Amino acid sequence: MTLSIGGVAAVVAFMSGCAGTKVFEGQTAFSVMGTPPAPPAPPPPPPPKKDEPPPRVEVRENKIEIHEKIQFEYNKATIKPESFSLLDEITDVIKKNPHIKKIQIEGHASSEGNAAYNKALSDRRAKSVMKYLVDHGIEAARLTAKGFGSEKPIATNDTEEGREQNRRVEFNILEQDVTQKKVQVDPNTGKEKVLSTTSKAVSDDMKPKAGQPGKLSNPKAGNK
Repeated sequence: MTLSIGGVAAVVAFMSGCAGTKVFEGQTAFSVMGTPPAPPAPPPPPPPKKDEPPPRVEVRENKIEIHEKIQFEYNKATIKPESFSLLDEITDVIKKNPHIKKIQIEGHASSEGNAAYNKALSDRRAKSVMKYLVDHGIEAARLTAKGFGSEKPIATNDTEEGREQNRRVEFNILEQDVTQKKVQVDPNTGKEKVLSTTSKAVSDDMKPKAGQPGKLSNPKAGNK
């Protein structure tokens, strides 16, 4: 069949009045009914990352610093169960730092009460902590424990808040291997070249002096 130009125009006019999409192939028009599907929705954004809590246990130059108090039963050397997870973290930190050769676990008390009794109690508590660490895989040769009573306060004993801070356990590093590297820098490339590496044991000279006790950060409420 042959269509005149007018006939083609009539067909186009007729098709334009129909619903749907017009598709032309040569001189033939096809009508596609309906609407194309909508594109898929984009995936939802990933949930925001939660801020990780700060570590409770950190290795410093000459100490293992804990940011939470080890809790004991009142007037006893028995560790409360709520402190087990903290002691487990301390255990893990010691295991992951084999260069630390000797740690002194120090028990401290406030000046409230009998000085001799407080010193003996702080000593028993330090030894209780040492036993926990040994029972959980730390070599006994790497640890020593001693109680100092109220001899090394880090806060005033005139307030309950200060006395609470003074009741604590500290972990001072007595001996550790220190690695030193001798490095040469290439002036042309700026790259470093290690010439030699030496290790040495550093001991009591790194221990805090009596007038310079370590600072306990953010202590939680404790017990006598």
